[in-house]
Amino acid sequence: MLTTLVAIYTIYVALSIYVSVMQIGYVAQMKYRGAVLLKTADFIKAGTYSVKKERVRIASTFIEYIAFIFWMGYGIRWLTDYIHFHSEALSNVAIVMSFVLLNGLVSLPFEYYEKMVLDKEFGFNNASKGQFFKDLLITTLLTLIIGSLVTWGVYEIMVHSELWWFWSFLFIFGVIILVNMFFPTVRALFFDKLTPLSDERLLAKIEELMEKTGFHSSGVFVSDASKRDSRLNAYFGGLGKTKRVVLFDTLLEKLNEKELLAVLGHELGHFQHGDVYKNIAFMGGMLFVMFALFGNIPEELYMEMGVPHMPAVTMILFLLFLPVVSFFMMPLLGLLSRHNEYEADKTGSELGGETGNLYLASALKKLVEENKSFPLSHPLYIFFYYTHPPVIERLKKLDVNVGYIDKDGIKAECPVDLDD
Repeated sequence: MLTTLVAIYTIYVALSIYVSVMQIGYVAQMKYRGAVLLKTADFIKAGTYSVKKERVRIASTFIEYIAFIFWMGYGIRWLTDYIHFHSEALSNVAIVMSFVLLNGLVSLPFEYYEKMVLDKEFGFNNASKGQFFKDLLITTLLTLIIGSLVTWGVYEIMVHSELWWFWSFLFIFGVIILVNMFFPTVRALFFDKLTPLSDERLLAKIEELMEKTGFHSSGVFVSDASKRDSRLNAYFGGLGKTKRVVLFDTLLEKLNEKELLAVLGHELGHFQHGDVYKNIAFMGGMLFVMFALFGNIPEELYMEMGVPHMPAVTMILFLLFLPVVSFFMMPLLGLLSRHNEYEADKTGSELGGETGNLYLASALKKLVEENKSFPLSHPLYIFFYYTHPPVIERLKKLDVNVGYIDKDGIKAECPVDLDD
């Protein structure tokens, strides 16, 4: 059993690295074959950033594989041998949280390099080292507090129910829904400062747009995201009465009013089609599969690993293999999500009136420009990782000319430009 699980994880790592290698080769080749959506210099720069980021992913995946071998061969046994308290519940919680913290240290150097070196080099990250470590400390404390409570909840279910995996699934699924509900509030408390949108004219137009789709929010807010990152973004956070619209200050700065409304129209399209609930349902399905699998682990696996059959070990195994299941289920989520994006684009363009498609296209082009997103990717990479369709395909669906494209690359720049 142990050999089988290691083999499955090895296949996941090998396939993940192969997809990244294909992406690197594709981008490195295409970035010199003619620019699209971006000026030539920015197109090459975006390609270079994409390649460097993918190399970090490969290195991170390889180190995580070494960590996996360590945990399966020795690490889990070491934790169960040396962490003991009078309370069995406390011992189990301590073992799981020790694993989470130690395993997090493995990815920390890559996170630091990506944000504080790579993103700084390409002009994305505005945060200081102090801000990075402050965010890290807050995130770690929240992980310890919330993670310990969730682990304790799962432990209690496991020791009091034979059908623990089903009740644990319902418990974790409930936690995910609560996180989605209170995410904007938690983010505002600990990370970003949110202030009500002060532009009354824009606010009135946003509220008019929301009224058309039946979206009721607790307010429209502006996030001071530029203190950390220069990229553009917006999100509709929360569920039910906790829903709120959050605009990054960078988005307000770079998009004109009609482009901004087109982007919000797109997001409202997701609401109108119930995409948030579809994604939560898909996540629920994935979690159900995971809990069903790990709720029926053969006793021989624990014996082969030399560890006791205790709740903490089962939870650690679950956490170790969650990325594997996610990776192989991601293509299915990607297909669903990309379809939803096209439908949301359609709604966004319709809400914008006759020229709504052009303003949405112009906004998408600016998002690519400001975020320095390389607009081309290898088909295999799209299959495994893309939750959004390539921007070029979205523009085509919006009936916007993106230039002549053939197997040798892009032969003309996208002409979309609709500044007021």
